[in-house]
Amino acid sequence: MDRSEQGLLRTPTVPEEGEDVAATLSATETLSEEEQEELRRELAKVEEEIQTLSQVLAAKEKHLAEIKRKLGISSLQELKQNIAKGWQDVTATSAYKKTSETLSQAGQKASAALSSVGSVITRKLEDVKLQAFSHSFRNSPTFKSFEEKVENLKSKVGGTKPAGGDFGEVLNSTANASVTATEPPTEQTQENL
Repeated sequence: MDRSEQGLLRTPTVPEEGEDVAATLSATETLSEEEQEELRRELAKVEEEIQTLSQVLAAKEKHLAEIKRKLGISSLQELKQNIAKGWQDVTATSAYKKTSETLSQAGQKASAALSSVGSVITRKLEDVKLQAFSHSFRNSPTFKSFEEKVENLKSKVGGTKPAGGDFGEVLNSTANASVTATEPPTEQTQENL
């Protein structure tokens, strides 16, 4: 191989970081005039090909835009299609499926827990509401008047018992007294006769 062929096969050295640029310039000094001319022709040819390819690409992009316009495909529709396809690709991955399943299970557990907490809170609020209603009802003038009437009736029917008994006891004794008052006193009439 002669020296001119060796020059064409040699790979050009690119300066690494920290290397002296002067060292790379010396490589061009070692090329012969003929080798340099060959490289210049090759450089011009590659630049021309790049320009031609850029023109062809621009023409193809223009043609593509015209076809899309005729088909009624807008940039927004194209973007929507790309996003939809991307989302479809993401949802098809196993990582997405596992994550989705895990989040679904966590959501179900959280929902059950919140439902439980909600039920407990509802029951507690109902208890508080009932206690508040019971307290306000017992302290109302109507209830006080009813309670006094029941106690008066009890004392008339059942005799004198110390006041202050449980309201349930008062109601039970009043109910028993009213049942006794409505029954005919058969035993007393027979004894009296």
